[in-house]
Amino acid sequence: MLHVVLVGIGGCFGAISRFFVSQFIKKKYSFRIPVATLIVNLLGSFLLGIIVSIGLNNKMILFLGTGYMGAFTTFSTLQLESIQLYLSERRWKFYVYNFITYGGGIILAFLGMVIGGGCFSFFSS
Repeated sequence: MLHVVLVGIGGCFGAISRFFVSQFIKKKYSFRIPVATLIVNLLGSFLLGIIVSIGLNNKMILFLGTGYMGAFTTFSTLQLESIQLYLSERRWKFYVYNFITYGGGIILAFLGMVIGGGCFSFFSS
């Protein structure tokens, strides 16, 4: 039961954080692609890479990784915005947005793991 509570509390704080970060970005910047969701998801990928590689115990990973970062990042909004770009005949923006999100997310998660110390053994072998 404690695991469920940890994920739930982390998720609550993650969703609130995503809301404030997204609102800040939307007020400050205007781009032709959904940049708020892009930045939130890229930042989340990087931070999750750090979280899983710094040697936290399982309870902290559930709270920060599954709960907080799971709610901070948003796959559903990414999919909705992608579909909207595609259906509105802005297909090149659709491709750019998805390429940056998925490609950048993988790269930033790996970079987060390297910074967190989880991938140094990969480079030394």
